[in-house]
Amino acid sequence: MKSARAVLLVLALPVTLAAQQAPAASTAPAADPMTTVSRTRTMALQRNLAQAFDSIPASMFGYKPTAPQQTIGYIAQHLANDNYFFCNNFGEMKATRPADETSTPDSVKATWPKEKLVASLKASFAFCEQAFGQLNDAALAGTYTATQGGQTRSVSRLSPVIGHLIDMADHYSQVANYMRLNNMLPPTALPRPR
Repeated sequence: MKSARAVLLVLALPVTLAAQQAPAASTAPAADPMTTVSRTRTMALQRNLAQAFDSIPASMFGYKPTAPQQTIGYIAQHLANDNYFFCNNFGEMKATRPADETSTPDSVKATWPKEKLVASLKASFAFCEQAFGQLNDAALAGTYTATQGGQTRSVSRLSPVIGHLIDMADHYSQVANYMRLNNMLPPTALPRPR
């Protein structure tokens, strides 16, 4: 019984001390909390993905663990395409892309040099960051008209925001696993600066 109390005390003491030392937080709610959280998570994923692709040598962009999986180069071009797909639906702002990015088959783009793939990916990140400027919580609650496969429907503006976050997290996990398989640490596994 005494050991259980000791463990409880050891666990509770840092939390209690931190609460006593923390500056008084504002009681006012953050403006547009849903948009703020979505934007913060999106920008963090973009930073991690950019850092991951920057750190992978160009010679590895054709790497894939097994035959059915995507190469690192394919993932890079796929992410750029997905970023435009989702972020074009954040509001009225639409991206303009170079013709070679929209007319070249994905399997061919996947073999482009690392520099071109990473530059394209970072341009898509920059567009998404601008597109986020159109959003606030009221806009997230709104709808837009989407047409897919000849079907038109009304879609919540929140849908592409969440879809974008899930897509980036999925592909970051994929790239992080590829890096680990090649004895590289993904950005989120690197030691944090003190």
